[in-house]
Amino acid sequence: MSDRSRVSTRVGAISPSATLAVTNKAKELKSAGAPVIGFGAGEPDFPTPEHILDAAKEAISDPVNHRYSPAGGLPELKEALSEKTKRDSGLVVAPDQVVVTNGGKHAVYNCMQVLLDAGDEVLLPSPYWTTYPEPVALAGAVTKVIPTTEESGFRVSIDQLDAAKTDRTKALIFCSPSNPTGAVYPKEEIEEIGRWAVNNDIWIITDEIYEHLVYGESKHFSIPALVPDIKDRCIVLNGVAKTYAMTGWRVGWIIAPPDIAKAASTLQSHQTSNVSNIAQRAALAAVSGPLDDVRKMLEAFDRRRQVMFNMLSQIQGISLLEPQGAFYAFPNFEGVLGRSLRGRNPETTLDLAEILLEEVHVALVPGEAFGSPGYARISFALGDEELEEGIQRITELLQG
Repeated sequence: MSDRSRVSTRVGAISPSATLAVTNKAKELKSAGAPVIGFGAGEPDFPTPEHILDAAKEAISDPVNHRYSPAGGLPELKEALSEKTKRDSGLVVAPDQVVVTNGGKHAVYNCMQVLLDAGDEVLLPSPYWTTYPEPVALAGAVTKVIPTTEESGFRVSIDQLDAAKTDRTKALIFCSPSNPTGAVYPKEEIEEIGRWAVNNDIWIITDEIYEHLVYGESKHFSIPALVPDIKDRCIVLNGVAKTYAMTGWRVGWIIAPPDIAKAASTLQSHQTSNVSNIAQRAALAAVSGPLDDVRKMLEAFDRRRQVMFNMLSQIQGISLLEPQGAFYAFPNFEGVLGRSLRGRNPETTLDLAEILLEEVHVALVPGEAFGSPGYARISFALGDEELEEGIQRITELLQG
């Protein structure tokens, strides 16, 4: 029998998605009858707005949608995404700079495959979304993590970027509003980072999928809109999932310089061909339609954000920053690690997450998944009553 591995080395090295693993475990327990409250999922708990559903229903009946369409996206959707980007970000892009992908993760993967070569380095501030490092590695490149802290507001500094870059640095991954921390970079810092990238000939890959989910005085700004000189070395990643409650529809997109967009479309023509035409028609209705439903969801998220922040802040041993965007809190649990909890002594947030799930049926994602041990991501994209009940269970376990 051959000693050769049955699974390729590059794929065997990939870590499973921690957020999906937590969500799936919670669903398994719930289906078995356990009263599980899941804080793990990164998806709105609202239904997709009605006008988007109507567009999908109409699209099903149109025979033109029963056939292959251009691999890089429906021309009318690419045009609408161009207009939407100008409306929401002030960034002017041509339709040929847009590539429609099978969700945001597909956009990330295609971006890395097109941009990176073996040995390239990608700067990644932590805490970071769990998926980012994996497609970097699949492209043969190296992720260089730059830790940030509560004291810095989980925002990377120019000094840190300077210290981390080498002659192999190809790109910086930037995410504001942030998954998992909820941090939002102020305009001045975004401009500084954009100018730094221009001066150092470094690409910026900016994930803007939470662009509409900002609270209070915080505002979202797009790097290439603020620093036009970076446009030729900047890739914008986005999708309909978070803003329009369309996680299951699987429509994302890349906005890039024309040569990068063309390469991504060529790659996709061999991977998947076109994204589902029905989903694309739904996405067209989403991005070109009114934002009334988005505002209603934002109001609910903001209310839940404040409730979660206030309740978590009262738990002894926990510290956290008030989330400014997205729909996550990222509390520091280091003050409760090592404490006896119903006869069990968690040493890591991995241990703590297991205890919370087994003892009080609360699911959250440990910070190890985001490159930040000692912390955990807790989503407030769930119903008000469930949210309060879940945090109350956490409180009772940690203070009981």
